[in-house]
Amino acid sequence: MKSSAEHPWSVGDVAARFELPTNVLRHWESVGLLRPSRDDAGRRRYGEDDVVRIAVIRRSKAAGMSLDQIAVLLDDGSAGRHQVLQQHLDDIDRRMEEMRRSREMTEHAMGCRAHDIATCPRFRAGVDDVLARF
Repeated sequence: MKSSAEHPWSVGDVAARFELPTNVLRHWESVGLLRPSRDDAGRRRYGEDDVVRIAVIRRSKAAGMSLDQIAVLLDDGSAGRHQVLQQHLDDIDRRMEEMRRSREMTEHAMGCRAHDIATCPRFRAGVDDVLARF
């Protein structure tokens, strides 16, 4: 087992630094995303590699990835890695387009003189794609 000098951070230290509850780190460990070493007393000790993995998990979750997708991302031997990543990229593109449309609609609403924004023809055009599904 590696010494705690090589893995100086406790679960509480790491949780505080990442502003996470400790149970989140424990959950990520239980699903196989983290594998911190243990000291002689059985306490988790997080090293630099563990901290980098946590940063990757945080960034990936913020980008909308599920824990299952993140597990594939972090598994260099996963056969479906590129497929999962391509699906995620496609999802990001879709969400970015939704955000672009929402921004345009909001910018128009900021300057529109219509009291009820839904009655403004130009504003309503911003939701025509959504209405087309109805």
